[in-house]
Amino acid sequence: MKQKNLNRRDFLKTGTLAASAALFMKFPQSLFGRPDQKTKVVLIRDSNVLDANNKVNAEVIQRMLDDAVRNLFNTNDAASAWKKIIRPEDIVGIKTNVWNYLATPSELEKAIKKRIMEAGVAEKNISVKDRGILSDPVFQRATALINSRPMRTHYWSGVGSLIKNYIMFVETPSDYHYDSCADLAAIWNLPHVKGKTRLNVLVMLTPLFHSVGPHGYSSDYIWQYKGIIVGIDPVACDAVGLKIIEAKRKEFFGEEKPLNPPAKHIELADTRYHLGTSDMNKINLVKLGMKEGILI
Repeated sequence: MKQKNLNRRDFLKTGTLAASAALFMKFPQSLFGRPDQKTKVVLIRDSNVLDANNKVNAEVIQRMLDDAVRNLFNTNDAASAWKKIIRPEDIVGIKTNVWNYLATPSELEKAIKKRIMEAGVAEKNISVKDRGILSDPVFQRATALINSRPMRTHYWSGVGSLIKNYIMFVETPSDYHYDSCADLAAIWNLPHVKGKTRLNVLVMLTPLFHSVGPHGYSSDYIWQYKGIIVGIDPVACDAVGLKIIEAKRKEFFGEEKPLNPPAKHIELADTRYHLGTSDMNKINLVKLGMKEGILI
């Protein structure tokens, strides 16, 4: 029997129930911002993850992801780490980004999906998608979300970040473009989103550190950073990525080159919406792998 698609009202209702189910995950304070603890974020880089043409080495990106989650959750192996955040009965939406110039690499999408399936989730209960998630049957029933996208400068929000990646969870994304996208974190409190995100992976393989115009892109403004940033707290991950972007802009232009518009949605996600921590002094940044040119 063909499954009937839910309308938005049904999605919101279903999302509320799924969000409640997702609350079984009790993350340690060391993984998520709390007044008395630092948020743990893992930055991992590998010189072999890209070739000269920026093609991703699937084996290396899988190993990077595994090493990052293993360190993040302090386990002996990646499988044990994933079992801390994913149950076999979960329905999992992997929210990626398909921007033509700088999309979430398919190799990383497959690496994430592989580990989720190994945690016991049936393939039919996993969806990898960016646009159209509101009408996607798996996302409509999702009990867990994995969030992954590349970091890049952005015409409306200063940077395209993990926080911003959830803009497709609203019917009219342009509603969140005002005031430099200041209120993007409000999306994370919607009933079909709140409490579901188990892991964030900010892609820093070839970040875009400068652009002009709504869809601006130039290969002159990307570089092989060869990293990913992994954490439970999307705000902390974004804050780390932003520092790297700012450092690269200063290195490239030879002077301080503030983003225009500023990426204020990251700080406001902390101070206005209490989604996570943007204060670098409250982030325990673990650096794995290649140190040359780390910029942070």
